[in-house]
Amino acid sequence: MTDNTTKPISVYAEANPNPESMKFVLNSSLLGEGQSVDYATVEAAVDSPFAQELFNFEYVSRVFIASNFVTVTKNTADQWPTLIPELRTFIKSYVEAGGPIFIGTPAATSAATTELPTNLSAEDADISQKVIDLLENYVRPAVEQDGGNITFKSYNEGIVTVNLQGSCSGCPSATVTLKAGIENLLKRMVPEVKEVVAEGVTL
Repeated sequence: MTDNTTKPISVYAEANPNPESMKFVLNSSLLGEGQSVDYATVEAAVDSPFAQELFNFEYVSRVFIASNFVTVTKNTADQWPTLIPELRTFIKSYVEAGGPIFIGTPAATSAATTELPTNLSAEDADISQKVIDLLENYVRPAVEQDGGNITFKSYNEGIVTVNLQGSCSGCPSATVTLKAGIENLLKRMVPEVKEVVAEGVTL
């Protein structure tokens, strides 16, 4: 882990399209550039003491960690203005104290770690790689700005399946973003694509 004890840590909260999620941005690295880890439950966060501590707040239902921010999703009617100060103080104190973000190497996802199935035809493998490149270069940066992430899962007979993580999971506007934005882009740039569907999101 990066030694953050030599500089003060600043943390600011940034709203995103999902009203149940809040993005906390740090002036410090939590993960490698372009990597992310999404924890939907405290049980899944076995490799992240940092995420486990966040789940100790009874209103935290999901934790998404990326290069320099963490997105927290809540499951309470309490409004963010009352929750942000507590979470911001905890994150700042934890990182400044040098608390471990991960134990060992986290199972982070990135375009570089996307492995295509070996049984794909040459044509499907080529289409899949085009889709991965488009998602990484055009879609992921915008989704990351909103405190989430998108990763390629599969391509089969014109249907692209993606995983939506972080603030994108359960976001009311995810359907619009997926269909009006991502699907239209992919269909325009890769004519073989007929539809985009998502896993990891409650639509």
